[in-house]
Amino acid sequence: MGDEQRLTPEEQLRSAYEGFESGRDLTIAVEEEFSLLDPETLGLVNRYEELKAAAAGSELDEHLVGELIASEAEVKTGKCDSLDEALRLMEVRRAQLDELAFGLGMSLGAAATHPWSPWQEQRIIDTPHYRRNDEILRYVVWRNNTFGIHVHVGVAGAERAIRLHDALRVWLPDLLALSASSPFVEDVNSGLHTARTQIFTRMFPRCGVPDPYGDWRTFAQYVRLLYETKSIDEHTQLWWSVRPHLAFPTIEFRICDAQPDLEEARVLVSLVYGLAARLLRAIDDGEPLPSPPPRLIEENMWRAIRYGLTGELIDLRDGRVRRAREALAELADWAEVDVEITRANSAERQRARFDEGQSLRAIFETEAVRCPVKS
Repeated sequence: MGDEQRLTPEEQLRSAYEGFESGRDLTIAVEEEFSLLDPETLGLVNRYEELKAAAAGSELDEHLVGELIASEAEVKTGKCDSLDEALRLMEVRRAQLDELAFGLGMSLGAAATHPWSPWQEQRIIDTPHYRRNDEILRYVVWRNNTFGIHVHVGVAGAERAIRLHDALRVWLPDLLALSASSPFVEDVNSGLHTARTQIFTRMFPRCGVPDPYGDWRTFAQYVRLLYETKSIDEHTQLWWSVRPHLAFPTIEFRICDAQPDLEEARVLVSLVYGLAARLLRAIDDGEPLPSPPPRLIEENMWRAIRYGLTGELIDLRDGRVRRAREALAELADWAEVDVEITRANSAERQRARFDEGQSLRAIFETEAVRCPVKS
């Protein structure tokens, strides 16, 4: 949040349009959210402000931000000119955050939900932005103790940005299934592979699968209407799972669960980036792309939420039903991304440990805790 907050809606829309028109294709930035933990109990602790103060003057400082609750921290790669640069900086930022947190006697969690810490004990951070969200959303924002990974991909041209946004919607469920890491929440096995998605996208307004806009004019009319009707008072209150960003000339991909494993996070980011690049080529070449209605994408969303990579997804081009892993392998092949979609993801590993009789603490400590536990 910066100077763009002080712009009128029309100024914001004009600035965003001009930003896309002068933007560059395929820049990338990655944002990862982590939970702050007591190293002995592994419960959430409200210590973000202390963490941020300790980062002052360090290389991490400008890349470390608060994200809603005081038991959460987000690290950003910053704008990168290449995928390789972003993948390298993901490791750097994680290492910097690990060092800072452990030096303050904290551990970090990297699953998309905390398995047992009550949302009632988490404090909203004291900034104008989050105080405003608290006023608007109340229980909805209090309950959102979830952690994700976001990918910004640069696009040159406002009309191309909208067309990329519309195309990316189709594959939201596929990427969600791959990323699933949150089967446990509120001290129970939710039966889902991504409880985070059910909590966040099913509760927040203007969230989940957006409609296709078709062109910049339609998108701008929608944003303008939201401002005029006082449905929103800042552009970040569009919480859709993929969105044209109004402060940066990027499409932001927001559907995915946080990733405990760095290499799995890199695979996910690589696939998102490769898919965006492939779709931009298709757009420029006039290649036909699927554009199913949101209700059909929502069918696959539920499948991804409930079953993750162990279930099936509908091919929205021809109605075929195939295993989620097969769908992801087909997507990687089509997007020309050299990644393997064979190993169990975080949700699968956590659920397997649960079926073996392990406790939620043991599962969380093994699968998702990044810093050592104090002896």
